[in-house]
Amino acid sequence: MGNKEKEKKSGFQKLMESGSETPNVPRETFGAIDIGSNAIRLLISYVETYSDKRVECKKAAFVRIPIRLGDDVFESGRISKVKVDALNDALRSFASLMRTYEVKDYRACATCAMREAQNGEEVVGNIKSQSGLDVEIISGDEEAETIFAAGGLKEVLDSKKNYAYVDVGGGSTEVIIYANGERVEERSFKLGTVRMLIGKASVDEWEEFKSWLKEMRDKWKPAAVIGSGGNINKVHKMLEKKSDESVKAKEVRMLFDLMRKLTVTERMEKLYLNQSRAEVIVFALKIFCTVVDKFDVRDILVPRVGLVDGIVRGLIAKNVKAVES
Repeated sequence: MGNKEKEKKSGFQKLMESGSETPNVPRETFGAIDIGSNAIRLLISYVETYSDKRVECKKAAFVRIPIRLGDDVFESGRISKVKVDALNDALRSFASLMRTYEVKDYRACATCAMREAQNGEEVVGNIKSQSGLDVEIISGDEEAETIFAAGGLKEVLDSKKNYAYVDVGGGSTEVIIYANGERVEERSFKLGTVRMLIGKASVDEWEEFKSWLKEMRDKWKPAAVIGSGGNINKVHKMLEKKSDESVKAKEVRMLFDLMRKLTVTERMEKLYLNQSRAEVIVFALKIFCTVVDKFDVRDILVPRVGLVDGIVRGLIAKNVKAVES
């Protein structure tokens, strides 16, 4: 056995021998809830602070339930009793999970469907009485900014270039233009996957969307698009991309052309998608195709983070003194 192998073995033996003496790393637990138009999500994360002030965030649990509040809201303007009951059942289980994990702090945010629901505030009050959870109804701008703040972009962004951040949800699409690392333009459009699924995305909104994108292209000339939302995250995973590897515009067009020719069942069988994803992903692809065409860009950077990741990041900043940069 060579000297290097002896050193490795010796090092491993020392590590094993001293393992029982390693002090416990201080850990705090945080919870994030996203009540969206297409699904509700719970993320529970461990945050560990090391002796060198380094902070690491590790996923402890993640639950996604496709309740799809947008079906009601975009059709009738209200959340039905059936959906409210399902939402309360899910959120009571979320509250129980957070107690089990001994969550120190949490934040629950509701987005487009709850914003537009005539009975949104009433539903929030009902949630409080049923599960004890405090829910905030946040604006589209705050939603997009929270997701962007989740991180994951440092390795791929060039501070000398401009970018268009595009978050496609179930009820709306938020677009933020970043120049020199600062947000300079932003707009929210009533174009979301659930809204499109039930035929409630208007022609006028589409035209306004395309016109505004062209205006932003001429004004800021984005070098690339930063894509967020469950569907573009899924596309990134389906294409087996590495974490810092972009989705190409031509790949988005290819997938859109493929999926729109398939039925929901065929998407499930041939592409191994669950039903709730198979029903809406083609609409997200249509939005992203429109974005890359109007901006005339080749790349979509996909950090694969969501609102719950951004919420956890905010909770860390609020509760933990040394936040990982």
